[in-house]
Amino acid sequence: MFKAQKLKEIATNIGSGITPSRSNKAFWNNGTIPWVKTEQIGQHKIYDSNEKISQAALDETSIKLFPANTVSVAMYGEGKTRGNVSILKKEMTTNQACCNIVVDVQKADHEYVYYYLKTQYNQLRNLSSGVRKNLNSNDIKEFEIRLPEEISYQKRIASVLSSLDSKIELNNSINRELEAMAKTIYDYWFVQFDFPNFKGKPYKASGGKMIWNEQLKREVPVGWDVVKMSDWIDIDKSGDWGKDEPEGNFTTKVTCIRGADINGLNGLDELKPPTRYILEKNAFKILKSHDIVIEISGGSPTQSTGRLAFITDATIKRFENPLICSNFCKPISLKDEKLLYNFVYYWNSLYANGVFFGYEGKTSGIKNLLLDSFVSSYYTVVPDYKIVNQFYEFMENIQAKKQAALEENQKLSEMRDWLLPMLMNGQVRVDDVKEELAMAAELGAKYVKLRKKVASVNKK
Repeated sequence: MFKAQKLKEIATNIGSGITPSRSNKAFWNNGTIPWVKTEQIGQHKIYDSNEKISQAALDETSIKLFPANTVSVAMYGEGKTRGNVSILKKEMTTNQACCNIVVDVQKADHEYVYYYLKTQYNQLRNLSSGVRKNLNSNDIKEFEIRLPEEISYQKRIASVLSSLDSKIELNNSINRELEAMAKTIYDYWFVQFDFPNFKGKPYKASGGKMIWNEQLKREVPVGWDVVKMSDWIDIDKSGDWGKDEPEGNFTTKVTCIRGADINGLNGLDELKPPTRYILEKNAFKILKSHDIVIEISGGSPTQSTGRLAFITDATIKRFENPLICSNFCKPISLKDEKLLYNFVYYWNSLYANGVFFGYEGKTSGIKNLLLDSFVSSYYTVVPDYKIVNQFYEFMENIQAKKQAALEENQKLSEMRDWLLPMLMNGQVRVDDVKEELAMAAELGAKYVKLRKKVASVNKK
């Protein structure tokens, strides 16, 4: 039997956090207490925060420390953030934009509450009020949820869904380790210039010859070229938005990658790009393996345009339809496909260092990346081709593993999203999905083995 109850009836505390004064350095310097902002809300479980506050902030302000297993709802946030839900997995504080629900363990299971609220994303967003369309904790307190009377059955439902999310999180963890390994190799070879020389020793550290380059304002290995980034680019295509339904000659069915999908394509978020229909004559815009997609419009005051994703054969196989990108993105192809990963890691390092803030214009209030201006004026180093080949082969192996994990994450998330509403409304019972859980367990076991292998390589 299911029953309806307001959140305030199954919680011991519901409240938001605050932002301690930024001007008081004592509240932030050497902080160790996790302080969560809405930008983190949306992942299943949060184990740590991007920023920390000090004990002084906890002692001298009204900020509260919420216990482990608190369910947090994003009340503010641009785009899709508002209405997102997460579980805080250890004691944490939050800013004022998070509504934190401390579930009474005698009345409900916190994971069940989390998953139920995930099915209520649109309903939560519809509670928004004011000019900025923010939520408020009083409305959330009154929000009604539907839950089985027996907490033991709530836990069984949550366990089914959590097992799927745990497999997804495991895959993501493996991919982060693989990416960290790849970035370390890139930095070692192409930033520190300690790629293996003909004896297999680190080039620069072993006395390899270097020469000063005026464009880069640094030494580079003798024999390596320095060119404008535009010299790497062969052709660029334009994006397309097409129609949401077949219409006239708009009959070519595609999956459209938007700026909002860049993180998902890179494995940093769930990926749910829309299906569109483009003109048959625009089929040349379809993305191919080794194409690069750059976000050229959007961003925010704290996030520049210029986020990048790249396409491989494995990427294409993950989707039922051919891929294109929207008009807010720019697809490009390189003259030499073997330079793909060098281009990507160099570009990402520039993005991380805020370089693209200096190459942005505005049209109707929207920031646009001045891509042509940037690539025609910014220089980069072109490595020795033997080293390029070595790095390319290494990265192809890494990407095959990452894409396999992302493909399985796609299947697992589809399974979870299919089960979630049906388990919550009683259409499906836990005993009905044993086969699906067995499949998830098999995927998980496979990637536990891979994770151990990756960990052993990292130690070396």
